[in-house]
Amino acid sequence: MPIEEKNILNRLYFIAGGMFLFSLLIAFKIINIQFVDGEKYRALAKKNTIKNWIIPSSRGNIFADDGSLLATTVPKYEIRFDAVTVAASSFKKHLPALAKALSEMYGKSESYYISRFKNARTNKNRYLLVAKNLGYSDYIKIKNFPLLKMGPYKGGLIVKQNNVREHPIGKVAERLVGNEKKGAPGIYDIGLEGAYNKYLKGKDGKRLKQKIAKGQWKPVFDENEIEPVDGYDVITTINVNIQDIAHHSLLRQLEYYKAEHGCVIVMEVASGEIKAVSNLGRTSKGTYYEKLNYAVGESHEPGSTFKVASLMAALEDKVIDTSTVVDTKRGVKSFYGRKIYDSKKGGYGEISVARALEVSSNIGFATFVDEAYKDHPKMFIDRLKSFNLNDTIGISIKGEGKPLIPGPGHKKWSKNALPSIAYGYNLRLTPLQTLNFYNAIANNGIMVKPRFIREVRAWNETIITFDKEITNPKLASKMTISAIQEILKNTMVRGTGKRLYSPNFTMAGKTGTAQTEYWMKDWKDDKRYISSFAGYFPAENPIYSCIVIIHKPSTDKGYYGADVSGPVFKRIAQKIFTVSPQLVEVSDIDEKDVKIVEDYDMYYKKLQRETTIIPNVIGMAGMDAVSLLENIGLNVKLIGNGTVHKQSLKSGSQIKSDKKITLYLS
Repeated sequence: MPIEEKNILNRLYFIAGGMFLFSLLIAFKIINIQFVDGEKYRALAKKNTIKNWIIPSSRGNIFADDGSLLATTVPKYEIRFDAVTVAASSFKKHLPALAKALSEMYGKSESYYISRFKNARTNKNRYLLVAKNLGYSDYIKIKNFPLLKMGPYKGGLIVKQNNVREHPIGKVAERLVGNEKKGAPGIYDIGLEGAYNKYLKGKDGKRLKQKIAKGQWKPVFDENEIEPVDGYDVITTINVNIQDIAHHSLLRQLEYYKAEHGCVIVMEVASGEIKAVSNLGRTSKGTYYEKLNYAVGESHEPGSTFKVASLMAALEDKVIDTSTVVDTKRGVKSFYGRKIYDSKKGGYGEISVARALEVSSNIGFATFVDEAYKDHPKMFIDRLKSFNLNDTIGISIKGEGKPLIPGPGHKKWSKNALPSIAYGYNLRLTPLQTLNFYNAIANNGIMVKPRFIREVRAWNETIITFDKEITNPKLASKMTISAIQEILKNTMVRGTGKRLYSPNFTMAGKTGTAQTEYWMKDWKDDKRYISSFAGYFPAENPIYSCIVIIHKPSTDKGYYGADVSGPVFKRIAQKIFTVSPQLVEVSDIDEKDVKIVEDYDMYYKKLQRETTIIPNVIGMAGMDAVSLLENIGLNVKLIGNGTVHKQSLKSGSQIKSDKKITLYLS
């Protein structure tokens, strides 16, 4: 055999042997996959083609007390375009009409859209954004535009649906209602959304789906399928009318005084229901928005609004009475090496402690509290704490600020602590905690817990009811509460609130003006204040309590509580009773007044007697005179218009047989 043929034959044997070995390897691998790793690969294949999909539950709605929506979930749509899947002929034919439709809807030129879609096709963009954040009606409209209406494969239509939380009343009460946590979709941790998330969120479901052609997934039957459970609805105590009044009243004042931030709370006295909460902070551009929940979370020195608590403590401990005289000097007095000032130059001299509250004398309060409690200061602090002033309220909304009333032994305690606390410094309270105290005074000493929701509902079925909760059934004696109520009324009539007084609408309350950041070196050159007003209305049989806090108003325009915060309180109070419908109940509509019945019977008998004397109708309106004279049987002729200045028959004379009379009017 020639050498060349032998070499070829050897190569063939080698190739054949290699192929044989390769076949053995393939066979081994098949057997290994089938019998050794088969389960592993079958599970992997199933995982890639069949999987459980999460079906998100629908979040519950948040309603106002009258059923108005405060927060709800609505679908929003995003439309994109797959520029690759569309046939060239369809793209060329329908693109001009699509560009025209989009141009008419969004105002951009047709050439802009033609260029955009052509670039997407050239670059093989399979996810071109067409429109986003669409409501249902706009989504349907665009979905039926030329080319897109041909569907996902022929028309390149891609639709993505997102559930978006919306506030139908806009930015009003946005911080109270709450939003999703930034950067964490579906997570709610602030406001009512966060407080009652366990009721609102519902439970997600699961559904098995199988992957089919072109990346599409279809549902498949699964005995373990879990349907989503929608969240419950929460019915709040918020009143949209009062909320709107509070928001715009506060906004107006913040803008005028160029203040840093402020808040308003309106509470129903008897029930503790919170009817409105507004929190507005200033932006770098000078506009205001719901920045932080100052009403719930910001504790600060309350200033003069706290004097009510100091007076109540001293009255309850019987170390003074309302007529006790205190010497306020000439407006300046030293306490343990530190001077305290009154706002009135020259001071108030010797006045009663009741008058000291009406005129808000710092010296008066520092004096009588220090004199009464300097040897046993714990007695004063304990009495204040008995008013629940050192406790958090325990509301469900996250972030309630902690109150602080330091006592002996605390790091903030000093000789000056007692006189300072007396007029509202060296302690901290949040606006809601201060209002809770004033509301108890309006409620005749019964402290009720502020309440933000009434019930949790599933459709029309009530799941949970939140009733009134009394946290202190007797804040102080009836005598003390009555005395405080009377002084708060007088404060509006003849005290610091007299500029807000209206004889047609009674209010009771206390102004407050507190220095803030006074420990900073630049304070003397740039003085900052917190203006406040706390009270209730009407003064007799109060229905609502309210607090207004405004931080750092422009001192060029004013900073006293009566000037800055007081007008907001008055505006809210008067508008609530002007705009909001009030229900007046008549206890017994059939009850008869004996005196009225007797007078009516006597008058009726008199009318039944035949009258023979001409009455005097001069000065009466013509129509009234006609009615009177015709009722006694006279025929009346009128000359002129207006009131009667002359009558043809003399009054007091007998009616003649012809029974005719002429009246001259002018």
